[in-house]
Amino acid sequence: MLTNAAESKPSEHEREHIVIKPSVLYVGTPVALITSLNADGTTNISPMSSAWAQFDRMILGLTATSKGRENAMRERQLVLNFPSPDLWPKIEALAPTTGRNPVPAHKEKIGYRFEADKFDVSGFTPQASELVRPLRIAECPIQLEAEVVASHAPGGEWPAERQEGFWIIETKVIRIHAHRDIVIPGTNHIDTSRWSPLLYVFRHYFGTGQDLGRTFKAEA
Repeated sequence: MLTNAAESKPSEHEREHIVIKPSVLYVGTPVALITSLNADGTTNISPMSSAWAQFDRMILGLTATSKGRENAMRERQLVLNFPSPDLWPKIEALAPTTGRNPVPAHKEKIGYRFEADKFDVSGFTPQASELVRPLRIAECPIQLEAEVVASHAPGGEWPAERQEGFWIIETKVIRIHAHRDIVIPGTNHIDTSRWSPLLYVFRHYFGTGQDLGRTFKAEA
C-alpha cells in the first residue's frame, strides 16, 4: 500500500510548471445549448462552452460566423439550455453541423455540414418557451430564457492564425426552468446532489465528481 501511494503522488519534478501553448483554453466549462430564432421562425441549436454568470446576467462567447450569434444579435432573444452528462452523444451529433448555408469555408474544411433542423439531427425534443420566441430543449434539466442587452467584438489584437473571430454577448436572464427532480422541494435552490452539468474539458466531455464541500455563501 505504501508503494502504491508513493507511486500515485506526483514527484517534485512532475509538479514543476512548464510553458505550453494549447490550441484551446477550455479548462473545464459547462456545455450550453443555445437555442435562437432563425429568420424563417424555426429554432436553431448551437452547442457552446463559453458562458459565465454574474447575478442575472449570462455572458456568452459565440463565433462570428455562427448562426446562433447572427440570430441572437438580430432577434435579441435566446435560451440557454444546460444538459446533463448523459446527453453528450446528442450534443456530439450536433457538433459538426451548422445552421449557416452555405457553410463557411473554414468550417467546411474541417468537416462541418449544413443542417436546417437541429432537433431532428440530435433527437432533442422542442418545448415552447414562455417569455421568448426560441424553443427550449425539453431534455435539458436547466433552461434560462434570456434577452440580449449588449454585444461587442473582443478587444485587443486577434491572433493572425485564428481564421474566425468571435463576439461577446451579454444576456439578461428573464425566466429560469428546472426539472422538478433537481429542485429542493419548497425552495428555489438546485439540489446539487441530483444535478450534474456536462463539462467540456480540453475538448473532452466529463460529468462532475463527488461533492467536495461548499462555500460559506452557499444557501443550500
